[in-house]
Amino acid sequence: MSKKQNITLAILLSNLFIAFLGIGLVIPVLPTIMNELHISGSVVGYMVAAFAITQLIASPIAGKLVDNIGRKIMIVLGLFIFGLSEFLFGFGRSVEILFASRMLGGVSAAFIMPAVTAYIADITTLAQRPKALGYMSAAISTGFIIGPGIGGFLAEYGTRVPFYAAGVLGLFAAILSLILLKEPSRATDNEEVTPSMLGSVKRVFSPLYFIPFILIFVLSFGLAAFESLFSLFVDHKFAFTPSDIAIIITGSGIVGALAQLILFDWLTKKMGEINVIRYSLILSAILTFAMTIVSHYFAILFVTFFIFVGFDLIRPAVTSYLSKIAGNEQGFVGGMNSMFTSLGNIFGPILGGILFDVNLNYPYYFATIVLVLGVILALFWRKPKHIEL
Repeated sequence: MSKKQNITLAILLSNLFIAFLGIGLVIPVLPTIMNELHISGSVVGYMVAAFAITQLIASPIAGKLVDNIGRKIMIVLGLFIFGLSEFLFGFGRSVEILFASRMLGGVSAAFIMPAVTAYIADITTLAQRPKALGYMSAAISTGFIIGPGIGGFLAEYGTRVPFYAAGVLGLFAAILSLILLKEPSRATDNEEVTPSMLGSVKRVFSPLYFIPFILIFVLSFGLAAFESLFSLFVDHKFAFTPSDIAIIITGSGIVGALAQLILFDWLTKKMGEINVIRYSLILSAILTFAMTIVSHYFAILFVTFFIFVGFDLIRPAVTSYLSKIAGNEQGFVGGMNSMFTSLGNIFGPILGGILFDVNLNYPYYFATIVLVLGVILALFWRKPKHIEL
């Protein structure tokens, strides 16, 4: 990749990192918020899911807008909305305001995700794309996983401090993108066809897309069920402090990001995206179940560190695979990727929160079952014969 491409990619990745950092910030302060507002685990699940519900609703519309009005404007708008949502959460003192903040955050993610994916597809060749999308997923996962760690440290200065910091970062990234990013040119032979809403639904169920979209849901469900309730789980079961949670989640983020940056490109060349997804799902399922058995601090540390290696290899593998098969439907695929991520992020925390109120271990048992179903589905997955992967 040229120097200009690398600079553009660095700006895009910084934006994604900042956005997903803010999403994760809420997690370590959830036990404190539960105590402040006297709310149950199921209400916490609904609050985390509120973000994903609005992302789900906005994603198909955002995918069409990305193709019709451009990549840059959607990224900038998404970052401005993100900054606003973080400030709102910081100022909020009632459950309703916190829900409104999370919903605005969902709109911002729906704007940013497909726009960045399509932007990267525009500035890379097919050969360069897996590596670029691997970096993109590393930025997302690192932000989402390190977010709770930084949130835990900042919470020592006040429960709302993490959100003011994220709001400032979001507005800074929006201004930076407005000044530095240019709308990418789209190749004439790759002119995008934007299907109608009914056409989009039909395309989801086509053999080409169906299994990878379902696996995006499985991954998002497993990760959301695991991470959204992790702070509550270790707080209630082991009496962990926000600092303990911060150390574990930040360490996990570093290990997961290193796995993406060092292993992903090598593994996809060695065995292909489909096999990377299969083995990563198996690892994730085993370690999610192991979370219910371990009791010592270092055992929890070990399981948490390596569960994110599995999660962090699946996302770029699916994104890379979809980018290769999408052809002139990059905006559609980006929007649907975002939509199925949202579905997992809705049902993971909601079902997890309800089960958490019954028994602390139940959310992880259920997440394990969903991941095992994902493994079975992935075993029946075959790459299309007419597409070179």
